[in-house]
Amino acid sequence: MGGCRRDLLLAVFAVALISIVVTYTPAAQGATASTNSGAAASGATYVGSDICQGCHQEQAAKFAKTKMAKVFASAARTPAEKQGCEGCHGPGSKHVEAGGGKGVGGLVSFRKGAEAAKQQTAVCQKCHEKGQRLYWEGGPHEGAGVTCTNCHKVMENVSEKRNFAKETELETCFQCHALKKAQLQRSSHMPVREGKLVCTSCHNPHNSQGPRQLKQNTINENCVSCHTERRGPFLWEHPPVVENCGNCHTPHGSTNPFLLKVRVPRLCQECHNYSRHPSQPYDPSGSTANTRVLGRGCVQCHPQIHGSNHPSGSMFHR
Repeated sequence: MGGCRRDLLLAVFAVALISIVVTYTPAAQGATASTNSGAAASGATYVGSDICQGCHQEQAAKFAKTKMAKVFASAARTPAEKQGCEGCHGPGSKHVEAGGGKGVGGLVSFRKGAEAAKQQTAVCQKCHEKGQRLYWEGGPHEGAGVTCTNCHKVMENVSEKRNFAKETELETCFQCHALKKAQLQRSSHMPVREGKLVCTSCHNPHNSQGPRQLKQNTINENCVSCHTERRGPFLWEHPPVVENCGNCHTPHGSTNPFLLKVRVPRLCQECHNYSRHPSQPYDPSGSTANTRVLGRGCVQCHPQIHGSNHPSGSMFHR
């Protein structure tokens, strides 16, 4: 009985192993590995960039001025770079035989909607898959169908660096993030308009391990990378500050001072209702003003609101 059971388990294991091998054989994965699966399947071959330039002279002239073109022409490091135009667009023999034309010959055109976003991105990831682009798959931009060419323009120089699709990084991001652009126009804002910061000072648009595509693993780590005086550790810590800077501040812009979500004292009273001080900014009777919240409110007496290292600073007085 035991021998039959053992033989049955071995048979099941063998079937599972065969399934795995078949799934991951080069033949089964050939379409993924090829430069251009559609062209390769149809038997297209490489014809060389000189043939491409015979028809696409204007595009070739613009591309020749880019950094990528200079790498392909004089400092090619990989087989794909040595193939020039076809390194990105795929082998062009079928396109040439058909006399050219949009969508002819199975080339990757990178036009909006011409190919699936994943297919277009896969071409760029042949070379640009590591470093800051390591977590691209599964990220918000990848999930929204954003492709590399939505943010970067390879065929001509539009921006001074990073091949942005617009003249500046901000303009490129604001193509989609109109709300953040509006928030940065508010009276209290991050110094983006002044040129001291850009979106990538805090975010990695290709995705990261942190929330909201932040460069660091937590919101607080991201904030204290600049605001080092708030880092701590403190002898007396303020729990909402330790938890998340976003509990009190909005990062892009606010109509309240110091990027606060709500003006003090009401911001403080969101947590400190009926605790030590009245929950209203003025005496409910209306006869006498409550001097405890005059001027700057609670922080007039509790200025070390982010934390205190003074032995007597448990109430953040000093």
